[in-house]
Amino acid sequence: MARHPLPGSERRLPDQARDVGAADPDQQLEVSILLRRRASEGLKARLDKIARGDRSDGHLSREAFAQNFGADPADVAAVEAFARTFGLTVVAEDLPRRTVRLSGSVTAFNEAFGVSLRRIEQGDFRFRGRVGAISLPEELAGPVEAVLGLDDRPQAQPHFRRRPGGVAQPRSASPTSYTPPQLAALYGFPSGAGAGECIGIIELGGGFTPADLTAYFSRIGVNPQPTVTAVSVDQGQNAPTGSADGPDGEVMLDIEVAGAVAPGARIVVYFASNTDAGFVDAVTTAAHDTTNKPSVISISWGSAESNWTTQSLNALDQAISAAASMGVTVCVASGDNGSSDGVTDGADHVDFPASSTWALGCGGTSVQASGGAITSETVWNDGAQGGAGGGGVSAVFAAPAWQQGLSATSAQGVQTPLAKRGVPDVSGDADPETGYSVRVDGADTVIGGTSAVAPLWAALITLINANRGSAVGYVNPTLYANAQAFNDITQGANGDFEASAGWDACSGLGSPKGTAIQTALAGVSPA
Repeated sequence: MARHPLPGSERRLPDQARDVGAADPDQQLEVSILLRRRASEGLKARLDKIARGDRSDGHLSREAFAQNFGADPADVAAVEAFARTFGLTVVAEDLPRRTVRLSGSVTAFNEAFGVSLRRIEQGDFRFRGRVGAISLPEELAGPVEAVLGLDDRPQAQPHFRRRPGGVAQPRSASPTSYTPPQLAALYGFPSGAGAGECIGIIELGGGFTPADLTAYFSRIGVNPQPTVTAVSVDQGQNAPTGSADGPDGEVMLDIEVAGAVAPGARIVVYFASNTDAGFVDAVTTAAHDTTNKPSVISISWGSAESNWTTQSLNALDQAISAAASMGVTVCVASGDNGSSDGVTDGADHVDFPASSTWALGCGGTSVQASGGAITSETVWNDGAQGGAGGGGVSAVFAAPAWQQGLSATSAQGVQTPLAKRGVPDVSGDADPETGYSVRVDGADTVIGGTSAVAPLWAALITLINANRGSAVGYVNPTLYANAQAFNDITQGANGDFEASAGWDACSGLGSPKGTAIQTALAGVSPA
């Protein structure tokens, strides 16, 4: 049987990882197969117009997207035949999401995809991994664009930072904290509660307890309280760990920020495993959800672009672009490790999926206020604790039309025109020392990080959607054309990039003037 390597599927061992032997041949796993879409050129033409700010085609309904740009049933049938040949079982098929889910043993998957799955140790992590490329038989070389989930290495990190010592032991002598409604007021968010809208939140671990949410919203006076629903993706579950320093901190922060600012909106939390397959499947599930129909998706997980295979990066970028074509705004945290994004090679890196052209990348600031007004706002960089807002210039994505003519300012004050997509687009309070008062696993605490900024912006867009009666969808071109709708952040740096007048690579356009953002988006054509 002739076989072909799957482009972009190459894997290598992470730094300081070691192969300790073959994976258990009888271990059962599930893998997601991503198929090419029908009429891909037609969707590309539509997206090209959206990226230019041309909304004349309107938003696609989820049903219209599925009909025009889902997978071809013939390609699904080819995967089914392939699965039978290698003793794999088809456990799920989804034409709109272009996804076929297969299950089987390590031995069967090794033979089916020409790989050798191994047991890998990296520090305290133990995971199933592989090295090299996946191979496909001739009949799948065209239809299959990605094979995700053979590895189960963690793909992303949550972007939240708990104030050291929680509430009691801040690092500075004069810390403060805000409830989400207090920050919404400081940023001049428009009135309303987001009634009739749905916010989708992506989570790759941890969970929430309804009792905690009830206690929290009661404490800060949110009434009526938002409805929060968990959706399982690829067997992912709402599974609280009991540790506020673990993924529960991310989950509760996201829900409490979004729910407190837009309590009239339904909050739907999509839980998946922290793998490339889980991340992609969670976003495609939310984007194509015809039951809950989120108009905004909030993502507070990610990792440096260099940590992704090309196939998984492309798959997630396509998922976010599909959401944009259906009028869904995707808000993504830009990371908490400054201009390095936590990579130790001495170079600058940006976080993905915040760097996707189709995402609204959300960076971090530090906010001081008095008398109900902001008195100072600078780039978040806490120095000694190592946290700083992620930002810089993508190594993957081209500079979009709405960033043409912009420059990134270095810490030495040198301005370099953007050759690639700049991150972030917007910002908001993220410093743990001026952080968010939240409740996690039965205890009140203070949390910062750009993880808080993504749901804050998601809630703002939700209020605007509800107030205008239709989804604004892909907002980037309009926001960049309305710089006056932002508090321009001109002080501070995130490492190698410094704040400057206008857009910069550590605070983006700045933090929101909420009602001005609503006014800027008022002229956006309805779906």
